[in-house]
Amino acid sequence: MADSIGEQIIPFELALKVANAAVFAKNSRHLRNIEVAVLRGAWLGQKYDQIALESGYTPEYIKHDVGPKLWHILSSSLGEKVNKTNFMAVLAQRAIQEEDTGKRDNRDREIILERFAVSPRLPISISSSKLEPPIGLVVLNSAFYVERPPAESRCYEEITRSGALIRIKAPSQMGKTSLMVRILAHAKKQNFDSDDGLEVHTVALSLQQADRLAFTDLDRFLRWFCASITRKLHLPHRVEDYWSETFGSKSNCTAYFEDCLLPDINGVLVLALDQLDEVFLHPEIADDFFTLLRSWYEEAAYGDSGNPLWQNLRLIIVHSTEVYIPLDINKSPFNVGLAIELQAFTTEQVFDLLSCYGLNLSESEISELMELVAGHPYLVQQAFYHLAQHDLTLNQLVQMAATDAGIYSNHLHRHLRNLQEHPQLAAAYEQVLKSSQPVELEQLLAFKLHSMGLVTLRENQVAISCELYRRYFGRAMTVDEL
Repeated sequence: MADSIGEQIIPFELALKVANAAVFAKNSRHLRNIEVAVLRGAWLGQKYDQIALESGYTPEYIKHDVGPKLWHILSSSLGEKVNKTNFMAVLAQRAIQEEDTGKRDNRDREIILERFAVSPRLPISISSSKLEPPIGLVVLNSAFYVERPPAESRCYEEITRSGALIRIKAPSQMGKTSLMVRILAHAKKQNFDSDDGLEVHTVALSLQQADRLAFTDLDRFLRWFCASITRKLHLPHRVEDYWSETFGSKSNCTAYFEDCLLPDINGVLVLALDQLDEVFLHPEIADDFFTLLRSWYEEAAYGDSGNPLWQNLRLIIVHSTEVYIPLDINKSPFNVGLAIELQAFTTEQVFDLLSCYGLNLSESEISELMELVAGHPYLVQQAFYHLAQHDLTLNQLVQMAATDAGIYSNHLHRHLRNLQEHPQLAAAYEQVLKSSQPVELEQLLAFKLHSMGLVTLRENQVAISCELYRRYFGRAMTVDEL
């Protein structure tokens, strides 16, 4: 394929730029990392299996999801039918047309003439009005979502399985909820049972939505839990009809799902529980609630020997920290299903995000930023957002980052307030700050600091998670001040 029509006329770098510009003009988003990988692989004549192997995704996901959607969006954006067979000729012809009509700048003309292949990271200018402030989750179809293979593909594949359970864990502001909503969206598009034509219903429930009183006892909490899901499914409120004093709270909750919710929707229920850490804070209900989730997972696994309706329940549980409450290993939902632990952005992923913002930084500048924030998704997004806004230069950003005048001031102040409100946690963090080597802390303190993103876990020890925190908290806090 290297001597194909497309490659004889233009290099892949230019074909990618043509495709990316067309997609952005039509859909206000750039090609995503995985779409670029598929396009590049197809350009080189690779089969989907090989593309999947090299990009860290499953062949089924590339073959049945990414590939068809890529050709569809290219067809829509370019105004003609595009597929794996003809896309090179289509992109080459479009590049030539743009050259002939004077739409191509001098640099692109030189690329065609010289056939000079360079990196496909092509920053495209984005107006300030199209920038998304990096606050909270990255919305669906956002051009600024960065995939972290193979997390997405594994989740998309798992959520189609009967009785699936996916566990997403990462410190605060690492992208857990953004991944969760994409799994829900992917699930909504799937036809789980083509024979029965079951409709997919999705519910996202944040445990932070519960009032403090809801956590005072198990019965009150499970009533709130059932009522909240009922409301999100737009079903009649019938919780009291299924709550009997004869049976315990867990039995009542199970009966409500088994006799009311699952039959009423007559389909698949994908239930995502976000901020599950809230339950960790209430040991008086945590053990029973987590045992209940595990029992539902096992009900689905029983198959014909149990109620088959449980196979229509898929669970996604999202939490920030390690499970620090004692749980029976045979009753815990945290050692079954698919475990996904989100990591910081790699340098490659940071470059991909850089392109989305239309920025052009050198490798040394990216290295300087990585040294400062260690690839923390939220901190990287903040940096690129302000650079794209032309608020400051990278040098100014780095110089002011660990000060109260820098772009991270609100983020740092929030962490500082949390430490000030918990002196034992602050004292533990000061130990980490003062040490040039990883230190061992009491397990609960280590887990809580990790959930905040302030430290990284290294077996039984912890270390400062990034240079930004070392600089800021090294000056801002001492035990005496707190």
